[in-house]
Formats: sequence, structure tokens, C-alpha cells
Amino acid sequence: MIEQLEYIKHTDSGNFFLLAGPCVVESEALVMEVAEKVKTITDKLSIPYVFKASYRKANRSRRDSFTGIGDEKALQLLAKVRRELELPVVTDIHSADEAEMAAQYVDILQIPAFLCRQTDLLEAAAKTGKIVNIKKGQFLAPEAMQFAANKVVECGNNNVMLTDRGTTFGYQDLIIDYRGIPTMKQFGFPVVLDITHSLQQPNQTSGVTGGRPDLIETVAKAGIAVGVDGIFLETHPNPAVALSDGANMLRLDLLENLLTKLVAIRQVVNKL
Repeated sequence: MIEQLEYIKHTDSGNFFLLAGPCVVESEALVMEVAEKVKTITDKLSIPYVFKASYRKANRSRRDSFTGIGDEKALQLLAKVRRELELPVVTDIHSADEAEMAAQYVDILQIPAFLCRQTDLLEAAAKTGKIVNIKKGQFLAPEAMQFAANKVVECGNNNVMLTDRGTTFGYQDLIIDYRGIPTMKQFGFPVVLDITHSLQQPNQTSGVTGGRPDLIETVAKAGIAVGVDGIFLETHPNPAVALSDGANMLRLDLLENLLTKLVAIRQVVNKL
């Protein structure tokens, strides 16, 4: 499986790459259904695809929120996707001691936005030799992400990606500053736009994060237009019953139409 960025940096199609899947591993049936469906679509459209799912959710609004089915069980399911569908896999880690464990099952270790400045976490991820995808903190300027990336590079690992997932605006909304895309691209790493998390509406009085899935297409089109290398989004066959982040996920049956439009925009951009 991939151990470098070549898979996602260079494609004959000139397309963006896609990191997509359910928010969290809920069951084997869900994981395989989403992975198989998205693989079929991306193969058809010549989009390099990385399956995404969290093996555990550590940052929940409420203590009684669903966090996972068990670390080992969830990681084994991610390994099954990797093995049987021959797809690279990304999952997030939350502490330094998780890095080596998760690295045995996946290709990309993702650093959550709230943890993007945690030196021990970044160093532990770097030392696994895996690709490290660092999400930009909602509280950071794009320029500051060079320092997070440098922590990985200085450990001898140049396989870094940077992901924008919106910037805090007040208490209950996020905005996307598209100026941050070209700014972070200047650092020499692939830049990803996290569509669905950028449309979250956190800190709701109910304790359950809200979202604006009706704007997924709008945000994704804009991201492709300004030149992102990759798109990150969460998708589920039925977001209404998803156990985590259902309020901002894309319904799986809408994915092909969206990606078809994004490929068309990318083709135009490539000609400019």
C-alpha cells in the first residue's frame, strides 16, 4: 500500500484526490458498503481515493456521545478495507501512544484540528514513517501551519499533507477563508479542503453539533476552483441515523453527481 505521497500527488487524469468515508467505524457492513460504493465511483471518474473513517472519536460534545465499537475491532475493519479493496486508508489519532498502534493498520495518520500544535503527537506520527495529514486548527492562521508541518519534517518524514477545515467565527459557526489554500500550498505540501467539517455548527445548546449539508456542493466547487489538491468529506448511506456527525455528512447516493461536477471544474481549471 502507499508509503509515500506519489499516489495522491500525481495522477494521469490530473484530478484532485479524495479522502472520504463515514465519520466513524460503526459496523463492518457500513464500512464495506461505503468503501465499495465510493471506490466504484472514483474508479469510474479516475479520482485517486483514500478511504476515511475514525476508529474512535475522542472529541465529542457530550459524554454520552458514541465514540466507537472498540479500538482493535475498528482498526481491524480498516485493515480489511485496505486488504480486500486495495485502498489506502486514513484515520485520526489523538495521543502519541496511538500513533504506532494505528500505523499498523492504515496508510495516513490524521492529526485533528484541535491537536495540530501538539508536538509529541506530531513527532510520534512522523516517526511511524506514514503520511501525516495535519488539519489546520480553527484558531490558527494558514501561515502558522508551516510550523506544524516542520515538526514532522524535522523528524525525517517529508510525507505531509495540510487540511483546512474552516475557521472559528463567533461561537457557533465556521467560515472558509479560501486565501488559506494558496498560502499553505506555498509550503510545498498537498493541501486538502475538508468540506463537511467546514460546514459544522458546533457548540449548539443541545450538545449535538449541527451542520449545513445543503452547502456541500457550493463549498466543494469553490475549493476545486481555487486549486486544492484534495477533497475530504464524510459520507453515509443515511446521515439521519449516523452515530456521529450526521448533521453535516453527504448522503452517499449524492456523491457521484457531486464528484462528476467537481471533475468538470478541475478540467477547466487545468486548462487555465
